[in-house]
Amino acid sequence: MRAIPARFTALAVAVLAAGALAACGGSSSPSSSSSSGTSSGKPVFGGTLNIVAAGGPDHIDTVSAYYTADYMLERGYTRQLLQYPYAVDKKIGDAGWKALTTPEADMATEVPSTSNGGITDGGKVYTFHIKQGVDWNTSPPRQVTASDFIREFKAFGNPVSPVGNPLYYGSTIKGLQSYMDGEAKYFADKAHKPTAANIANYQNTHNISGLSAPDPLTLKITLMQPAGDFLYMMAMPFTSARPVEYDKYVPNSNQLDTNTISDGPYQITSYVAGKSMTMQRNPAWKQSTDSLRHQYVKTVQLTMGVSSAQTQLSDEKAGTQDLVLDTPFEPTQIGVMQSNNDPKFYVWPGSNTVPYVVFNQRSPNSGGAMTKLAVRQAIEYGVSKVAIQKVYGGPAVTQILNTAIPPGNIGYKNANIYPDNNGQGDAAKCKSMLKQAGYPNGLTLNDLYLNDSVNTQVFVALQASLKSCGITLKGKGEPGSSYFVDLGNSPENDKAGTWDLGQPGWYPDWYGPNGRTIISPLFQTNCVVNTNNYGCNNNAQLNALIGKAEAAPSLTEAGNFWAQADSNVMQNAVFVPLLSQQAPYYSSTRVHNAGSSAIVYTPNIGGADITNVWISGS
Repeated sequence: MRAIPARFTALAVAVLAAGALAACGGSSSPSSSSSSGTSSGKPVFGGTLNIVAAGGPDHIDTVSAYYTADYMLERGYTRQLLQYPYAVDKKIGDAGWKALTTPEADMATEVPSTSNGGITDGGKVYTFHIKQGVDWNTSPPRQVTASDFIREFKAFGNPVSPVGNPLYYGSTIKGLQSYMDGEAKYFADKAHKPTAANIANYQNTHNISGLSAPDPLTLKITLMQPAGDFLYMMAMPFTSARPVEYDKYVPNSNQLDTNTISDGPYQITSYVAGKSMTMQRNPAWKQSTDSLRHQYVKTVQLTMGVSSAQTQLSDEKAGTQDLVLDTPFEPTQIGVMQSNNDPKFYVWPGSNTVPYVVFNQRSPNSGGAMTKLAVRQAIEYGVSKVAIQKVYGGPAVTQILNTAIPPGNIGYKNANIYPDNNGQGDAAKCKSMLKQAGYPNGLTLNDLYLNDSVNTQVFVALQASLKSCGITLKGKGEPGSSYFVDLGNSPENDKAGTWDLGQPGWYPDWYGPNGRTIISPLFQTNCVVNTNNYGCNNNAQLNALIGKAEAAPSLTEAGNFWAQADSNVMQNAVFVPLLSQQAPYYSSTRVHNAGSSAIVYTPNIGGADITNVWISGS
């Protein structure tokens, strides 16, 4: 998932990193999602939860939303057939982590399995039954149906802003890829303008063979072949229900963003991109149908445009803001918080690739420098990972990373094929590689970075380390609301003056059987709008390894293929892994939950669960 830098909690998979988890707080399980009490008293209903952000969400539309900031907000206004519970206890332990990373029934009456008849035909058919009484906030309220889920899948290939990760679903659901290919071909004809009416007409007159609705409350999904991780895919927000009213709007348009319909506990009542969002209680939502969320606060108020992490923290301490949406925690305050034992501060452990340097292999700048392997390898040697580690708070909260797959995930093998003076960078080797590539006097490159205060420091550190070997970085800072959009717009990233380097972040979309959640989205050929293969990497050998890994009959065999894929990525210098981070979080003293003083956390969000906190002192 596109991640909020330094706020992406991605605990290591329990079966692969049990030791790391145990070291983080014993073996007690988290309180269950149905808990209603806390050591500080019963939940308080009412008040306003104030959230501050630098840039805010980059998408409201659930099809294209693929950013931690988006996910935190989507928890309030969307629901899925399956979803994850939340943690309210910092002492997670192995058993608790397994529970947190296993999908539960949300709108589905139960999680499909072979024993309950929900998974049939040797693992190729999944049948979901939808709870009665889950309604849209229409007037009058209307039951969410199987057709609403099919409508979401049909929107995956829309020509304006397609699904954030088509690779998961196109490679598993029967007929989906051919459906999306057909839509792409249809709109490639300039006679077919991508208007709301034309998009809706195509989607309503074409079907996906693997999706059907035997009755209004039953969704049947047929796969091309068994996929042991399909339930995890169905717990992603991409698979939210989509109301028929959205046919009136171009996907991901301002018209859709300001006319959203909700089936979650909150509804968006006001949205001004880059400035503010207001969510209030959804009167159509019923607690009896939702065991994962609550409706404690009356209003959720998001304020955007505050880029300073220190200012955000000061506002939280003062109680004028309660949570932060999209900005790294102020690194200089981590040690202070820890030494003071502030009960509102906690560092969640993590396993991620945050941040990393990606190369735009389509850029024509500096004689097509980014297309040259030796230039990319020069940067692999030249970057000072230690300098960037210092920006984020040092080795106490970050680990230097040298592989595509971070520790604790299937396929990880500790290696470093670009020796760099223990992470400090090797300027001499960088210079020699540049000379070999035909740049004996160095070169100038454009760097696209998030413009909040911490990520600006990351850019400065990267700029300084590469300057020592003859590379001049020209920076272009953008807010998160546009950063990932521009970074992932591959069709536009082959023009003079485009970006050459960028510093996004990534953590797995799920845990357990999660091999396809790292290599596939970041490096498999997928040069389209909204891609996560930002540099447009295209390697046939890598694509073949991914196919073998996804079809492997065992986790062990899959892990071997994923490790080979990792090696391919690094040998071709597709990107520079920098750090795997823990996630420092803080909240105002007004914020409470059902277990401890730390924020309520959900793994698939990688951040706070706004539907399971309440406010005191309002």
